[in-house]
Amino acid sequence: MRRALAIAAIAVLPLANVTAARAEEPGDRQQAFTTAAKEFQVPESVLLGVSYLESRWDAHAGQPSNEAGFGPMHLTDAEAFTGTNHHGDGEEDARGDDSRPLAPVAQAAPVTEIPASLKTMDKAAELTGASHEQLRTDAAANIRGGAALLASYQKELGAPLSDDPAQWYGAVARYSGADNQDAAKAFADEVYTTIKQGTERVTDDGQRVTLPPIPDVGEILKWLEKLGLPMPRKDGVECPMSVSCEWIPSGYAQLPGDDYGHYDLGNRPVTQKIDYIVIHDMEGYFLPSIKLNQDPAYGASWQYSIRSTDGHIAQHIKAKDVAWQAGNWYINAKSIGIEHEGFLAEGGTWYTEAMYRASAKLVRYLALRNGVPLDRAHILGHDNVPGTTPATVRGMHEDPGPFWDWAHYFELLGAPLHPFGGPRSGSIMIKPDFATNKPYYYGCDRKNPEAPCPPTPSAAVWLRTEPRADAPLVKDIGKHPTGNHDSLYSVYDHSARATTGQRFAVADRQGDWTAIWYLDQKAWFYNPASAPTAVPSMGLVVTPKPGAASVPVYGRAYPEAEAYPSGVPVQSVVPLQYTFSAGEKYTLAGAAPAEYFYAVTFDGSRHTVVRGKTKYLEIQFGHRVMFVKADDVQVSFSG
Repeated sequence: MRRALAIAAIAVLPLANVTAARAEEPGDRQQAFTTAAKEFQVPESVLLGVSYLESRWDAHAGQPSNEAGFGPMHLTDAEAFTGTNHHGDGEEDARGDDSRPLAPVAQAAPVTEIPASLKTMDKAAELTGASHEQLRTDAAANIRGGAALLASYQKELGAPLSDDPAQWYGAVARYSGADNQDAAKAFADEVYTTIKQGTERVTDDGQRVTLPPIPDVGEILKWLEKLGLPMPRKDGVECPMSVSCEWIPSGYAQLPGDDYGHYDLGNRPVTQKIDYIVIHDMEGYFLPSIKLNQDPAYGASWQYSIRSTDGHIAQHIKAKDVAWQAGNWYINAKSIGIEHEGFLAEGGTWYTEAMYRASAKLVRYLALRNGVPLDRAHILGHDNVPGTTPATVRGMHEDPGPFWDWAHYFELLGAPLHPFGGPRSGSIMIKPDFATNKPYYYGCDRKNPEAPCPPTPSAAVWLRTEPRADAPLVKDIGKHPTGNHDSLYSVYDHSARATTGQRFAVADRQGDWTAIWYLDQKAWFYNPASAPTAVPSMGLVVTPKPGAASVPVYGRAYPEAEAYPSGVPVQSVVPLQYTFSAGEKYTLAGAAPAEYFYAVTFDGSRHTVVRGKTKYLEIQFGHRVMFVKADDVQVSFSG
């Protein structure tokens, strides 16, 4: 385990306190790396590579990022921050099974220990003479601080300030802040992979930065072999060899009475196929969240946790067993849950490149092992998982939120989200340009939740009732069941948002606006040809069978009553509160087997899978996926 690992909370600084000390001109960020590299005799490729893994070169408007880090070089200044872990906030029952409802989950105690690795800004200030305020808010000063730290680590290791990138591997590994060799090595390996391949990007504040490829850096691997650095020890964990991964088991124990916690023993994929991988954020910090997962009395669990700074992975539950993670027992029984350190309202600053890369390697590995399609209908955000019944829809969670870069993630998965079809295709895939798509949100400032969020790259587009920018947002009667059902611009409310990778049937087009079918209504979004926010995506769609005014939609694909054996209570097949009306079309993700995993005992030998004859189809009905009965709809191709 790295570092006493994180303070239990980081307060977002008021925006007035983080105004940049100076406005950078285009190209300043690149020049800042060049200047700092020369001043501290660090190879520019190494400085760029480290910064890319920490922040993708973003400045984040001077706001704190993962584990109290600031700026392109992620300088940590944690001493002033305290608080509590927020994992499990909300009304959702993580198990999501009517047969065994759970009480609301508890919260972790505050963690106040501040390790030295969370105070690198102190050292950077000492080395450069810059103030903490400058290092937080001035990207150039921040980059100088990071270069100074790298140079100091190189000297402490007794290595020369060489212009050969290969000579800096140890200093790069130390910059990760990891306190175990596997995690430090995995971070350094990703930095050197980036240097070898090269990359370029426009940052969150419009700065274009380029790291030219250095193919010869591949020779570094031969050089490293001479050092005798060991390969990461896996100890039975279900992780790819190319990531840092350890086994930290989740709590599983008999509790007083007939109770037990806090996952269920299974035998997947023998008894049930794994069809989904669910992406979460912790709404909290790595170590406190892991401690929750080790407590069998805690009402939630998940298979994997991923640390923000270096992408280190902890596995807690084997893939064969069922975690209580998604709030929907049908999805839980057929999925693997992965928690990412961070907070959705601050997502862009917590979701580091190191985290994205480690997560993508893990998901690709799990998907290939279990036959999970690499698409947005099967690689779900927690915010895409449907409620189980009308009563549970409102309390379902919203993570990882609009700041998770799905397009970049799927590129790292090796399954980029490409267009398919012509400009008048009958279905589309949402895909705004992440770097430049910065819609309005509020709710990012913990101290002032009504304040607007800083302009932040987002994977989502707003959906409106008419094709104009001042039209109201579309409504979600499940998310907002009372009053006028109005959707909110809150970062925590996805009711009127469509997100990158989601596919929808086109309902209409007018000028620069496109309408999709969404929760039984036409939902308009701005989609100009000059800067499209969606791409063509031909495929199968469903619509009610002729003669049906509407058909029900479901949050789970449970079997018919006749399928249940004696001793297993029949689970009701309850439609959700939404309507799927005649004339509407929704994109088809595939068939969903009618199954119910009966597991309400500590003894796993008494668990059973009930399979029915009812055929269900998974569709993209709103922001969340939902299910319809195949007999209620007809399937057609939308070209």
